Amino acid sequence: MKFEGPVRYRIAILPEPGLFEITDTNGNIKLPAQARSSLPKLYVVTADEAPIYVGVTRQSIRSRLRFGFTAKGEHGYHGYRWRHHYNEVALDLWCNVDTSGENPMLDVETIEAEVVFLIRQKGQWPAYQTEIHFHPSTPDHRRTAEAIVRWYLQSM
Repeated sequence: MKFEGPVRYRIAILPEPGLFEITDTNGNIKLPAQARSSLPKLYVVTADEAPIYVGVTRQSIRSRLRFGFTAKGEHGYHGYRWRHHYNEVALDLWCNVDTSGENPMLDVETIEAEVVFLIRQKGQWPAYQTEIHFHPSTPDHRRTAEAIVRWYLQSM
């Protein structure tokens, strides 16, 4: 397991239902290779620097966002609830660049749960968190989660 990041992106939520624009901090719409890759990723969505959602994916981040923005409740998935409450959010992305393990997503899912747990310990669950994948964690998972949450401590 080797996490790289964060890389911050801006998500503008457009008035047309299901539409959004994701750009890097320089306004570029072409995202870097890691964001477009099938590497396991953990992402934290923030509003006013406070985490409101923590997610994981192997899809490109643009594809994962598209899925969350266009869901209509089929098969029980209604998409990102936060998309209905903001005009703009930030997304911080970490990639697990070491996929040599048996199940590379397992580390990312474990860290996701630890990050959400640490956020909860600071006050409240992320406002729009709808799902967490629980797995037994190791000291490495917990250290990685602590490093991620430190990025947000000043706003929590």
